[in-house]
Amino acid sequence: MKTENKRSDCETEAVMELLKKNIHMSKLKGKLVTQITLDEDFNVPDTKPDISRMILKQGEIALESVKQSEEKVQLKGKLLFDLLYGTEEGSNHLQNFQGFAPFDEIINYNGLETSDHVRVRAEIEDMTISLINSRKIRVNAILTFEIRAESMYDEAAAQSVSGEDSVQTLTKNLEVMQVRVQRKDTFRVKEEIELSGNKPNIDHLLWRGLSLRSVECRPIDGKLSLRGEMVLFVLYAGEEEHIPMQWLEKNIGFSGEIDVPECKLSMISATNITLLHKEIEAKPDYDGENRIITLDAVLELDMKLYEEENIQILADVYSPVKEVIPQYSQANFEGLLVRNSAKCKVVDKINVSEEEKILQICHSEGCVKIDRTIIVDDGIKVEGAITVTSLYMAADDQEPLRSLAGAVPFSHIIEAKGIDDSCVFELTSGIEQLTTVMLGNNEVEVRASLTLDALVLSKISQPMPVNVQILPLNEEKMEELPGIVGYIVRPGDCLWDIAKKFYTTIEVMKETNGLTSDIVKPGDRLLLIKKTEEL
Repeated sequence: MKTENKRSDCETEAVMELLKKNIHMSKLKGKLVTQITLDEDFNVPDTKPDISRMILKQGEIALESVKQSEEKVQLKGKLLFDLLYGTEEGSNHLQNFQGFAPFDEIINYNGLETSDHVRVRAEIEDMTISLINSRKIRVNAILTFEIRAESMYDEAAAQSVSGEDSVQTLTKNLEVMQVRVQRKDTFRVKEEIELSGNKPNIDHLLWRGLSLRSVECRPIDGKLSLRGEMVLFVLYAGEEEHIPMQWLEKNIGFSGEIDVPECKLSMISATNITLLHKEIEAKPDYDGENRIITLDAVLELDMKLYEEENIQILADVYSPVKEVIPQYSQANFEGLLVRNSAKCKVVDKINVSEEEKILQICHSEGCVKIDRTIIVDDGIKVEGAITVTSLYMAADDQEPLRSLAGAVPFSHIIEAKGIDDSCVFELTSGIEQLTTVMLGNNEVEVRASLTLDALVLSKISQPMPVNVQILPLNEEKMEELPGIVGYIVRPGDCLWDIAKKFYTTIEVMKETNGLTSDIVKPGDRLLLIKKTEEL
C-alpha cells in the first residue's frame, strides 16, 4: 500500500473531488436452458427411389438469427438433417435424403434488457428418424438452447483525490480482469482434395460429414490467431454401376488470423468456436473428370477477450487538520483465478448385436455432451458423455453398409485451486482425437481424447469511497487529545491506522521516530506528535 501526504497552509475549506477510473466489466445476469420439440413428416422427392432401410442419419442446428427485446429472446433457424438409405435395387444402391425443419420460438427471459449481450449455445439433445412408409419419414427432435445474458457496465474505481492538499490517502493494488472485446466474427476455410489414383471417378456424393478437432485461438497484437483441424468424410457412388460405393476420409489442417484492432498479446481469450456452415461438392479436374472434392466451411467465433490489469484504488482517506467523512459503497470486480486446459482420456467398449458381423469400420465421429458441472475442492468436476456414431461394412452381401451408435460416459476434474461457489467459470469442450477399433465381430473399442478448457474468475469485493464530506475539526475533541503521546504498538496495528487515530501523518511519525520503513512490530515504542500542533 502507498500513502500520499498533501499539505496546505490555506485555512479555507476546499471541495474534494474523487478521481476515478472506469473498469469495463461483464456481469452474468443469468443462464436459461430451454428446449424446443420438433415433429414433422417429410415425403421422399419423386426423383428419388423408395426407402428400403435407413442406414445413417445426422442433424445440425442452423441458428439464423437471435433477436432480443425486453425480457424476450427470439430464436429463428432450422434443423438440417441427412438420411442415408438403401433402396430395393440391390446392395450397391444407396441414396441420400436431405431436408430441414424450421423453428421460430420466442423465449421469456426475466430481467433481460435490449442492451445485454446474449450468447446462445445450441445442441441436438435427441433426434430420431422413423419410417412411416417407403415414401415418407417422420423426424422427431429435441433441441436444447443455453442462453446466457451478460450486461456490460463500468465499475468506477476511485484512485486519488484533488481539491484538498491536507488529505492523506491510502491506496491498494488490485489485479482485475476487464472485458476488452465481445463480439462475433467468422473464419472461412476452403480446400480442394483430389482423389488418389486408385479411386474411381465420382458420379454423385451420398454422404458429407465434417467435424472440428483441436481448435484453438490465441490473441496477438491486433489479431486473433486461429488454428485447428477438420475431419472430412465423404461417401460417393462411382460412375459405373458395378463399382462398389467408395469413401474418403481426410484430416484438413487450417490456420489463419482475424483482424481485431483492440487485441493484445497479453489478453486472455474465452472464445467459443462452432461450425456455422459447410458446403462439400464434387467438381471436375483439368481433364474434365469428377475427381476433386471441394470444401467451403465457415466457422463462427463468439469472441470474448479479457485483459488483466493492475489498478491502484483508493482504500481510505483522512486529514490531520480537518474532519474527513468518506461515504463508501461496495465495488465488485473479477480477478483471474486460473486458466486451465485439461485433457481427458476416455476408453470404453460398444457392443454390437450378434447378427451384425463387422468386417470393417469406414468412419466414426463423435460429439461431446456435458451433463453437469460441479464445483469441488480445488476443481471443477465435469460429467458427460461422448456420443459415437460409426459407419461400417457388415458380413452381409445384401445389406453390407450399416451403422451403430453408442454413448461413452466420462468424468473428469479440472484443477482450479482456490475455487469456491462465488467464482464464475466458462467451460469449452472438444474432441482432440477419436478412434474406433474392432476387438471382435461384435465389439468396438472407443478411444477418445477430450479437451476441457476452463477460465475461472474470482469475485473481488472492495469498499470504495464514492463521496467525501469535509468538515472543520471538532475543537472540543481535539483539545482532549494530548499534543504528544507515547504509544506501544499492538498486534494488528499499522502506521496508517495509528496516524489516522492520533491526527498525525506517517511522514511525521517516521521522521520523529527515525523509522526507515512503514513496517512496525507489536511492542515497538513510538512518539506521536499531533499534526495540528504544528499548524
